[in-house]
Amino acid sequence: MGYQNETMNWSSARRAGLVLSLALTLLAGCAQPTAPSSGSSPTWSSREAALAASLPMPAAESYDSRYFTWEDASRSRPVLAKLYLPAGATKPVPLIVFSHGIGGSREGYTYLGKHWAAQGVASLHLQHVGSDRSIWTGNPLAIVSRLQEAARESEAIDRAVDVRFALDQLLSGPDGQRVDAGRIAAAGHSYGANTTLLVAGATVERNGQALQYRDPRVKAAILISAPPFYGESRLDAILGPVQIPTLHITATADDIRIPGYFSGVQDRTAVYAATGSRHKWLAVFKDGSHSIFTDRLGTGGEALNPQVKAATRELALDFLQFAWGGASDAVLTDWQRRYQPLVAQVQQQ
Repeated sequence: MGYQNETMNWSSARRAGLVLSLALTLLAGCAQPTAPSSGSSPTWSSREAALAASLPMPAAESYDSRYFTWEDASRSRPVLAKLYLPAGATKPVPLIVFSHGIGGSREGYTYLGKHWAAQGVASLHLQHVGSDRSIWTGNPLAIVSRLQEAARESEAIDRAVDVRFALDQLLSGPDGQRVDAGRIAAAGHSYGANTTLLVAGATVERNGQALQYRDPRVKAAILISAPPFYGESRLDAILGPVQIPTLHITATADDIRIPGYFSGVQDRTAVYAATGSRHKWLAVFKDGSHSIFTDRLGTGGEALNPQVKAATRELALDFLQFAWGGASDAVLTDWQRRYQPLVAQVQQQ
């Protein structure tokens, strides 16, 4: 089927329920407004300076960055991206494709992209135009309606297709020669984790037909604060088809709390339990928050926040070494030992 011709055939009530649930999730702080980029080259913002002061950040010369604005003509949709590349790499490197939470942009999650690139793994941070930072601009009285638009199923599908399209563009371009196409992973936070699950093989059914957006080039998935698929009663049926190795990261206070609605860490662990991966890891930090995994420094505790960020970016690389066959699963035990004061729970299968 053509992605651009995908139609939604829900009942009005079911669609409204899903939109409301997702909008509540998104209002709870999946991502923060970010200032627009001032140009096509990297800039050192006050946010990045604060991050560098709070936890070790790689030197600028240890990574290169590229900005892309691609156009998917089949959907009349731009796809923006920022690529972090290891500086001076002499052979193709692994790649992580990262999907932001609602209201985010390609400028977010710098503590991940810069660190991963400095450690030899390229990181392509996408910007999904239907659910990016633009929802924070304009009439503040219309923000709920903009969130509802961002939470539509059509946007969830577009985000998954963005990942495939961006991979097509990157791998066919000059920078594609610097990427090892056999070692590609997808990652995302919150709404971006749902996007990653779709790319990893999560399957929903509409009118008796399975809708699949699996990209076979993606060999592993990193899921940070993954919400369940709201409005769906059988999570195992949706996530059972995910067979690639998965890493699930959350925190005991990874809560979305709004009057009349609550989603806690039990939802993140339910996603872990339902995922069909033969090899999967779960790491639950003590305390924390839903937005501690963004670039924000003021959430989850001033002392805890930078430590969790450092532990998260290291765990992701340890997991990928295992998923790509370069390490045993004992690396998880080693990671847990290093960060024991921060960790509430670790599981592996």
